[in-house]
Amino acid sequence: QVQLQESGGGLVQAGGSLRLSCAASGRTFNSTFSRGTLGWFRQSPGKGGEFVAAIRWNSGTINYYGDSAKGRFTISSDAAKNMVFLQMNNLSPEDTAVYYCAAASDCSGTVCFDRRAYGHWGPGTQVTVSS
Repeated sequence: QVQLQESGGGLVQAGGSLRLSCAASGRTFNSTFSRGTLGWFRQSPGKGGEFVAAIRWNSGTINYYGDSAKGRFTISSDAAKNMVFLQMNNLSPEDTAVYYCAAASDCSGTVCFDRRAYGHWGPGTQVTVSS
């Protein structure tokens, strides 16, 4: 069993920053995802789902970013605490969405951009950016 729980969402003004956290837990998490990938996706009305960023769990340094996140968002992890973070800077109203943490047991490269690679999802956290 694997559980993911996001936190850190909220209301922020355009140009501001937020840091999202994702806590991973469960009896089989470490064995299932030792070579896996933790990612962030977002969903907003009228835009559908969008890949934001992902990090290879056993590397901590192999990162992937969607076009909207490049240069503004940074993904990181703390393997000792089973945590993944998404630092979001220079936010704009277009970043308003529900942000989801997801875990994939095995993906690399552009495969990690596809939500179908992820078998476990958190409930999501709302991020609202006001203009």
